[in-house]
Amino acid sequence: MAVDVEPLREGEYGTKVVAVEPGGIEKIPPSDRHGRPLGLFWTWASPNLEFATIYLGVLATLVFGLTFWQAVLAIVLGNALSSIAHGVLSARGPVHGVPEMVLSRAAFGFWGNLLPAGFLAVTAGIGWFAVNSVSATFALNSLTGAPKWLCLVIVVLAQVAIAFFGHNFVHSFERWVFPVLTVVFVIGAIVVLSKSHPGAPAGAGIPHVGTAGGFFLTLAAVFGYGSGWNPYASDYTRYLAPETSKRAVGLFAGAGIFVSCTVLQIVGAASVTIGPPASDNPTTAFVDTMPSLLANLTLLAIAIGGVSANVLNIYSGSMSFLTMGVKLPAHLRRALVALTFGVIGFLVALSGLDDAGHKYENFLLVIGYWIAPWLGIVLVDIWLRRKDTDGSLVAPVLYDRRYTNWAGPIAMVVGLVVSIRLFSNQEQYTGVVAESNPGIGDITPIVGFLLAAVVYFAIRVPVIRSHK
Repeated sequence: MAVDVEPLREGEYGTKVVAVEPGGIEKIPPSDRHGRPLGLFWTWASPNLEFATIYLGVLATLVFGLTFWQAVLAIVLGNALSSIAHGVLSARGPVHGVPEMVLSRAAFGFWGNLLPAGFLAVTAGIGWFAVNSVSATFALNSLTGAPKWLCLVIVVLAQVAIAFFGHNFVHSFERWVFPVLTVVFVIGAIVVLSKSHPGAPAGAGIPHVGTAGGFFLTLAAVFGYGSGWNPYASDYTRYLAPETSKRAVGLFAGAGIFVSCTVLQIVGAASVTIGPPASDNPTTAFVDTMPSLLANLTLLAIAIGGVSANVLNIYSGSMSFLTMGVKLPAHLRRALVALTFGVIGFLVALSGLDDAGHKYENFLLVIGYWIAPWLGIVLVDIWLRRKDTDGSLVAPVLYDRRYTNWAGPIAMVVGLVVSIRLFSNQEQYTGVVAESNPGIGDITPIVGFLLAAVVYFAIRVPVIRSHK
């Protein structure tokens, strides 16, 4: 049956912290709106204060072959682009009161939105879950000496339990751990930077990939990491009151990602210039240069940071899955999906404890393949609807099963297929252009973003004009 109005989330929730959030992807009613934009800073900073962020900087100088200062430039630029996009998307949450993947229906249509929602459910609820669980597991293993499988069980149970409770508990958890993670990582950063050698020559890098290629690889990976949060944006701003300043929402949400990612990725890049790693365990190798007490505190912070990141991945992954139209008991539908993702993510993470660094590198590059086209389409759609400041024109279509906008799916498929077919530079598949010009690295996300945006604009504008 078609739905022409936005369903309001039922059940009492308010500002309760230790309570299971009711409902799923319905619009948040006015009576439940609460919170301040400032809280978005630590909500988005805490999940990035973890080893996965650091390791991306390590890849830039150790694997992609950049000097420290070349890596810094790519890191700052990649994070700036993804953070600006995150701020724009986050600012829509208070106005519409719905999750980001529900808002995505405006650009893709109700059924066409199954494409990005399906991708997000897999990458967030399973892919990112596994990546961050593994990094937290390595840290806990290094700290305690306990078997890796046991460390993984502890990590998974903690993050699933927090995500199960829902929105308010998630925000509170990120606020509680923020000062702890900040203090430990800032001190660790000072130690690493003081021992680093920024003028050290670039590493060997990937064979046949030149400096420009290494730069684009780093840029794509950094952008993919930061923009990996973009499809979650309004999930964590939809409880704010509609009259909340859009500028403040966008600023604090974007700054949380930019500051945390930029600082830790630069620290990761600097750590490689200290000398060869003394351990195959990447987390152990990172803390080897620190005093023992600080090293242990950093390992604990890395474990907590991994949990902090996966709390959001499970929560938003469940939101995306529900956006696909899955029918579950109304009161606990989101919580039940969170538990399911926890089980599946645990099994995937368990299989990824071996050769984690290589798998992480591939995942970071590939995740940008689909997010970049999706982001290009959504940003163009927002610009085309810029006069709809109160969301009154978008609201009627978000839950309408009859609503179609095939410009979105078509543009995304074109962006994905063409960019991957021509520019992908992975071991599993190398595109036509990348194969004949390996020195360019992997610019698939850049091409996908631009191509999808242009195709969507070209298809959508004539449709809009015909309806005037």
